[in-house]
Amino acid sequence: MSEAEIPNRPRRTMGFRDLVLFYIVTGISLRWIATAATVGASAVVIWLIACCAFYLPLALSVMELSSRYPQEGGLYVWSKRAFGEFPGFITGWTYWASNLPYYPAILYFTAGNALYIGPARWQSLSNNKAYFLLFALLGLALATFLNLIGLSVGKWLHNLGALGTWMPIAILFGIAGVAWHHFGSATTFTHTTMIPHMHFRDVLFLATIVFALGGSESASFLGGEIHNARRNLPRGLLVGGAFVTTGYILGTVAVLIALPAGEVSGLQGIMQAIAKSVERIGLSGAVAIGIVSFAALLITVSNLGAMGAWLAVSARLPFVAGLDRYLPPAFARIHPKWGTPYVALLVQAACGVIFILLGQAGTSVYGAYEVLVSMGIISYFIPYLFVFASLIRLQREPPGPDIMRIPGGRPVAIAVGILGFTTTLITIAFSVIPAEDDPHKLLAVVKIIGLTILLLAMGIFVFVWGKSQAAKRI
Repeated sequence: MSEAEIPNRPRRTMGFRDLVLFYIVTGISLRWIATAATVGASAVVIWLIACCAFYLPLALSVMELSSRYPQEGGLYVWSKRAFGEFPGFITGWTYWASNLPYYPAILYFTAGNALYIGPARWQSLSNNKAYFLLFALLGLALATFLNLIGLSVGKWLHNLGALGTWMPIAILFGIAGVAWHHFGSATTFTHTTMIPHMHFRDVLFLATIVFALGGSESASFLGGEIHNARRNLPRGLLVGGAFVTTGYILGTVAVLIALPAGEVSGLQGIMQAIAKSVERIGLSGAVAIGIVSFAALLITVSNLGAMGAWLAVSARLPFVAGLDRYLPPAFARIHPKWGTPYVALLVQAACGVIFILLGQAGTSVYGAYEVLVSMGIISYFIPYLFVFASLIRLQREPPGPDIMRIPGGRPVAIAVGILGFTTTLITIAFSVIPAEDDPHKLLAVVKIIGLTILLLAMGIFVFVWGKSQAAKRI
């Protein structure tokens, strides 16, 4: 069934401004700024290397592919067109599955940061399981409800989230400016300190940064609800991508100006960096509390916006797979009033609840949750291999006059695809390497590889089953 034949589809509600903000809220995760700052001044150069080797190739690939094929479904559609039904399904399957552990992760991170909004006694909830469970379930319910009503309403949560993403970076910069004026930079930025030594730790950190830079493909899943998608998707990506890369780099620089790398904790995130920076410049009392509380509020809104955006993105995969009859037809149903893929959204939310409960359960079940997270490590990068390979393969199809191509045409596009594919492949290899403090390194490697194979086997089963059921319905 083509997009035009889908009954009750919503009007196209996302314009260019909405797209830019959507790319920002899905492209920047503030927790990675503090993580990057723990490395010191060389983090800036590592950000630049990762941007050139992965983010820029990905953004250029998405720019051209979304201009060529702006239909709803994004990389699922591109891979299917380039390589056929099965590779297209596996691309969508691995992308969808890798997002499931993201929901409890971002909601728990948000719940922890939200405690900084109130007085100091709120910190007593930092180990309260009931608080985290209730916050996560309410946050998921809010994001699901707004997406069920439609992007005409849900987009405002995404847009507020984008503003809540950049404003804490601006606050950090303001604090860093005061710290620079009074004390100078807490971190020395010289040729020696900024050049990565490419020790084992730096190499693994580069893989982490590549992970942080994913997301520029997000809005392409919503092509059916975007004004003039062929034109606005690539334009929005170019502008949003500029905000993403500068936000990460400038935020990291701001933290390192305000604090020495040794005082930054990647685990406690950006709120700890803001709180310690405020303390370092001598602010206290109501002013300090006000800055910290406001920043915490912004970060809470930012993460709820990101949660809503990724929920909308991931739900389009089972929806489009339902249209293609790889999943039961119910997944392709559109709400009669709101025009949204409500079955796909509700199933996505139900999966989110399962993962939240897994994360909040007892020790043994929490161990199972960590296993599921490990399953998503490699599966997160597999779809990007298909994106870059699709870019190369689809160069054989002549572009129309209104297509926004990669500058330089076919030869440059192929080079971009090769660079991105190679970077992604290397990142997958690094993702298998266990942490230095892991007591069972061989077991960790076997677990990650084995569970990835299991995930792919599940995708193959669903595809074969879906095809057989579709044949029976004909």
